[in-house]
Parts: sequence; structure tokens; C-alpha cells
Amino acid sequence: MANLISVERARLTLGTAHILDDVSLGLGEGDRVGIVGRNGGGKSTLLSVLAGEREVDDGRVTFGGHVRVGMLTQADTLDPRATVAQVVLGERAEHEWAGDARIRDVITGLLGGLGAPALGGLDARVGPMSGGERRRLALAKILVDDPEVLLLDEPTNHLDVEGVAWLAEHLVSRWARPDRSLATITHDRWFLDAVAERTWEVVEGRVEQYDGGYAAYVLAKAERERIARVTAERRNNLLRKELAWLRRGPPARTSKPKFRIDAANALIEDEPPPRDGVELVRFATTRLGKDVIDLLDASLEFGERELLSRITWHLGPGERIGIVGVNGAGKSTLLRVLSGEVPLTSGKRKQGLTVRIGHLTQEVGELERFLDRTVIEAVEDVRKVTMLGNKEVSASHLAKRLGFSGGRQQTRVRELSGGERRRLQILRLLMDEPNVLLLDEPTNDLDIETLTQLEDVLDGWAGTLLVVSHDRYLLERLSDRQVALLGDGRIRDLPGGVEQYLRLRSQMPVATTTKGEAATPSSAPAEPEIDPAAQREARKTMARVEKQLTKLSEREEKLHHAMADAVHDHERLADLNVTLGDLSQEKEMLELEWLEAAELVG
Repeated sequence: MANLISVERARLTLGTAHILDDVSLGLGEGDRVGIVGRNGGGKSTLLSVLAGEREVDDGRVTFGGHVRVGMLTQADTLDPRATVAQVVLGERAEHEWAGDARIRDVITGLLGGLGAPALGGLDARVGPMSGGERRRLALAKILVDDPEVLLLDEPTNHLDVEGVAWLAEHLVSRWARPDRSLATITHDRWFLDAVAERTWEVVEGRVEQYDGGYAAYVLAKAERERIARVTAERRNNLLRKELAWLRRGPPARTSKPKFRIDAANALIEDEPPPRDGVELVRFATTRLGKDVIDLLDASLEFGERELLSRITWHLGPGERIGIVGVNGAGKSTLLRVLSGEVPLTSGKRKQGLTVRIGHLTQEVGELERFLDRTVIEAVEDVRKVTMLGNKEVSASHLAKRLGFSGGRQQTRVRELSGGERRRLQILRLLMDEPNVLLLDEPTNDLDIETLTQLEDVLDGWAGTLLVVSHDRYLLERLSDRQVALLGDGRIRDLPGGVEQYLRLRSQMPVATTTKGEAATPSSAPAEPEIDPAAQREARKTMARVEKQLTKLSEREEKLHHAMADAVHDHERLADLNVTLGDLSQEKEMLELEWLEAAELVG
């Protein structure tokens, strides 16, 4: 296939940093490329080179004839005097855009429908809008313009889980064509896996290229390290832990790679799960006791809005819960209620005597008083040594694990980037030795490498963890259970995870709220009353299925051992393989039965 954009032996230096050092690559017809790398590594600069907005110092960048290139940058360039319609639809006549299913899909997916209720209507002015709302407008504009080459710089910023899922589906359906190509910078690993068929890693002036999305990138990188004969010490690095988790995940994650993965799998033969849940719960119980935080018949109202409606929720020691929900449903407020910062309208909040809460908010104002101090001074202001799990860790060592290497620890706080300040916030929080962590959008401004480092640190943290995030990958990676706020005042368990949340949202009618309003309970679909007897029966079914699944897992393990022993007996091996297939089908049916029962329990 011909390249729509070609880069040949490009060199580019900014100050003393070599952003591109003899780089050659091409964006071909039908390509969907994800671009990853550390903050400040040159990802956005590479995108501007591909867009023709920045010239290289040496080398050549060529474009296919009559190719329209559209680029979403992180800069806000919208005219504050313009309306939503003028920005997104331009000079198109109403009959033209209203009759175009593609344009209607963009408006519905990003702006909430033809009336654009999420932004106050198509006639609303850009000026008073928030940064996130302007970002969605800019993204909608470029998707409506429909260029042959689409270049996106962090398109998932300010999108919720539902918006990210819609964007991924839209890009795959629209840009999976031979006359189109797409390159996107993203730190959202789920989005990267869903959209990209190739991954470029920008690192130290090079652009390393991999087939597939994030899972393929991790597998290929592990294989390259194996071939390069990495030392025994590096067998315990973060890459192996990340790879092990990915390989244990849904099969779809590993269906894309076209290279050999057997050798990469050998890296993780003895790799344990990311965290020992039983041991962490035992240790958390020791630190916390049985009582952590309870909400009893709790309600919370803001004006006429009811964010919580007679909720009873018990948080136990060692629980790891991910929270998803529509914007404005009260996710951040729920964390503030749990921390005791926001009083309930009615009901009761109980907190265990030994509970020590660490609350990461979306504000970084707490660092203002440290602007003239170094990173390590700001961390040691809390304490110089802390306990992580059952290990003693120094402030310097923990800072290094979260990306502040020796020299960077001496940097003044005022010189840190937004992502580095976020990391410093998390560091100070962990140094304070909380046993309950409330994390509100912890991934803001963090690159993929830093995210994996943060996840590795939290794997060994023993306590109760609640995380609010639009990063679907992080939610599934860090939490053992997910719950949803849908704007109806309830906290809903999600046995089926984020996929179940997206199904629930797709069944809800589009809200017709105006700007600043959230969906009220009446905007949610009416749910039939569940018979208590049916709930009791469902719980019995769940318990029965769990016992059956345990027995099947034991049988499955014995079958694997028998197959290993019968490796030279082909007839017996074939019989065992048939038995294993039947066992897998039985497990799948039982898992579906469990999920159906869990839906009834709610």
C-alpha cells in the first residue's frame, strides 16, 4: 500500500534535545497507528511533523497528492465568539448536515444529540465553556470535517468511559478503509488496544515500531528484551508483570499480534498474579480491623438534585473498587462523602477507629507552598521512610519507582510539568501511610510508563482502595470490583465490569438536560421491582455456581497434568483434549449463569 505521508531520515533538535534522530517511517493507506512514549519525549512534535506544521532540520517529509490532513492539537484555538454550530458544522446548510448520518452520529456521540444538550445547545457561545467542553467541540469539528489523514493528540482527554468507547467504535468504522489513515497519541491503553493496528514508541530520538495495539506492544517489547539477553535482575521488571496480567486477560487482547509470542510467554512462566489478594486482605484487616467506612441509609442533595438516595454501603478491609459513571452523577462527591469532607443530608456515616484516609483530588493547589523546594524535600516533608505492604521504603526509593530518578529529585517543584506534579501528589499521599485510599482521576497527565509504575506500587499497597477514573484499563487493572453511578441516586454493582456499564448506558434514553444540569432520576429507565424471593434464589444460584466452578477448575488442572504425562500417547492425548473442550464449554455456561443471577441481586 502507498504511503499517504512519508518521513525519510528526519532529524529535529529542540534546544539540546534530539527529538528525531535519523527517523524514517510512513503512514500508509488504511493504517491506524497509536503513538506512545514518555511525557516530553517528542510525541506531539512528531505529530506536528506528520501534519506539515513543523519542518525538520534535516531529511524529508512528503505527502500523497490531494491528501487532506486534519490534526487535533492540545491547544485551544477556538473563537470564543463562535457558536457550537459554527465551530462544528461550519457553513454547512441545515439540510446538508441534518441529513448526513455520519455527522449526526458525531453530534450525538460527543455533544449529546442534535440539540447538543451537553453544551447548552447548538447556539451556545464557546466563550463561557470549560476547557473540557471546548476540547470535545474541537474533536467533533475535526471528525465532521472527515479528512483522509486524521492526527489526534490525546483525543480521550475529558471524555468519560462511554465517550471513549463511542470514539473508538467511530474511528475503527470510519478509518478502517484503504483511502484513510489515522495516527493518535494516547495514554489510554484500552483505547490504544481498541483502535490501533500498529504502535509507534517515541524514545530517545527513535521511533520503534510494533504490530498491534497495547497488548501487542508489551508482548513485542518483552520479546525484544529476551532476544537482547536481558540480565536475570531485569526478569523481575514491570514489563513482565504487565505482560503477565495482559496474558491472563480476555483472549481478544492477544488476538492481534502477528509475531511469535511463545518466547515472550516463557518470560512469565513463573510470574505470579500482580498482587496476592488473600495476603493483602489479611494484612489490611490487621491494619484496619473489620470496620472501615459505612454509609447507612445515606442521602445527599444539592438543591433539587439527589446524588445519593438512601444508600447503605459497607466498605471492607482490602476492598479494591473502581467507580464509573456519567459526568455530574456525583463520583467525586461520593469520595468526599466517604472521606467525611461533605456531610450527608440524611442518614449516617460510620468510620472505623483505625482508619487513616488518603484522598487524591483533582486539584494540585496543595503543592503551591512547595514551589521553591525540591521534589525530594516535598516528599520528605511528609516523612523520610514509609511502609509499603510489609516492606520499609525510603522516600527517595519510592520517588524513583514513580519516575523521579536521582537527578530529577533535585528539581524545583515550580519547574515540574502537570504530569510530574500529579506524580508528586501521589507520592506525598503514599508517604503519609494511609490505609484507605480515595483516588479521583489519578491518571490525569500521566504517560503509559508512569501508569504502569503507579500500578506496580499500588499492587503492593495493603488497604481499602477506591478509584474514580475514565481510564477503563486502569479500572480493570487496579480494582477487583466495579460500581456505577448513573445519576439516579443509586450505587449499582457491575459484576460484568465496564462492559455491563456501557450496556446499561446504551439502554438509557438520551438526556435532554441543559448546560450545567445532570441527568435526574426520571431520565433513567424505569426498572421492574425485583421480588425478594427471586433475589434469595439468585444468591443461592451464585453460591452453587461458584462451588461448581471451583470443582471444574480443579478438574481442569488435573487434565492439564494428565495431558503433560500423555505427551507421547497421541490417542490418549486426543481423548483428553476432547474432555478439556467439553469442560471449557461447561465453565462458560456456568459463568453466564452466574452473571445472570448477579444481575438480579443487583
